Amino acid sequence: MQRAALPRAVDVVVVGGGITGLSIAYHLARERRVTRVLVLERSYLCSGASGRNGGGVRAQWSTEANVRLMQESLGMFRQFAREHRIHTWFRQGGYLFLARSRGRADALAASVELQRRCGLATRVLAPREAVALVPQLDPSGIVLATFNPDDAVVFPWPFVWGYAEGARALGVTVCDFVKVTGVDVQAGEVRGVQTSLGPVAAPIVVVACGAHSPEVAAWAGVALPTHPHRHEICASEPLVPFLQPLVACLDDGLYFSQSTRGELVGGVSNPDVPPGDDAGSSVAFLRRYAAALLRACPSLGGVKILRQWAGLYDLSPDGAPIVGPVARPRGLYLCSGFTGHGFMMAPVVGRLLAAAIAGAGGGSLLDRWALSRFERGEAAPEGMIIG
Repeated sequence: MQRAALPRAVDVVVVGGGITGLSIAYHLARERRVTRVLVLERSYLCSGASGRNGGGVRAQWSTEANVRLMQESLGMFRQFAREHRIHTWFRQGGYLFLARSRGRADALAASVELQRRCGLATRVLAPREAVALVPQLDPSGIVLATFNPDDAVVFPWPFVWGYAEGARALGVTVCDFVKVTGVDVQAGEVRGVQTSLGPVAAPIVVVACGAHSPEVAAWAGVALPTHPHRHEICASEPLVPFLQPLVACLDDGLYFSQSTRGELVGGVSNPDVPPGDDAGSSVAFLRRYAAALLRACPSLGGVKILRQWAGLYDLSPDGAPIVGPVARPRGLYLCSGFTGHGFMMAPVVGRLLAAAIAGAGGGSLLDRWALSRFERGEAAPEGMIIG
């Protein structure tokens, strides 16, 4: 494919060519109120967190706003292949959450009540019922489990490609391997960006580059309270299909699912990772992951790990995203801080933020996720964070 030429003036610059930035650009183009949209990605399109995650998509959350948001996002994931004419390997095997402490168990049970009020088919399972769903599980130490059969797992890359091609078809310019080096601000208003290929004038700049967002926002004089955290993941040798749901334990951050090729794909939380944007792999992760996986499923002790990689979680102070416009400079919009769950939220959040940018609304969700909430002391915590 021939590389797109970098325009010198547009209506909106989206910094970040992951699924979030491309979703925003695609939905902006569909709004047809914004005619010139430019997406800038400093590397290839799947180079960041969008191409490095496990592909889980769930509506099991502990707040009503997040449950309803993800109900809509799940529907968008389900229809994506038909809308964009690309295979996504969408597989609804459900999510099985495990709780090993009474506190986690009580929180999970309360979240199920909320989810059922929102129309989800989530149910509470006793340990023996969880084992009936996944016979390889060791019930020892499990207090209870929850299961929603409508949660899903996908292959992440087609969603990035699909949004990129869909945006291009609607007139969006998508430029990869173009690095943003500055944000131009004059008299309290955004004027454009500086790039490795020269300046681009624009009255609106959207910062949607995950863990790298604080650097870009700082060029506009905005301090983001987010920071990067390395999260590692691995894939095993192919196994005979045996696992339908994605299994997750909130106590230790373990999660694993089985791909359509039979691989076990999973990760585990690691609070000992030093601060910084190092995305390298470590032996320490394999030890922690192996211990957690064998605690859950002892029969998997002989499984060989074939691939290991890492990406950056974009952590916010309360675990909730930072989305929407800032007070100053005018024209700067943020979409970051998703704490490892940006992929699954990207379709619907991209649509909502695009509507807000185009002047077509966006809803109270953007108010709840505004950067200014930290100044007001109005955190928006979410209890069902994995990893």
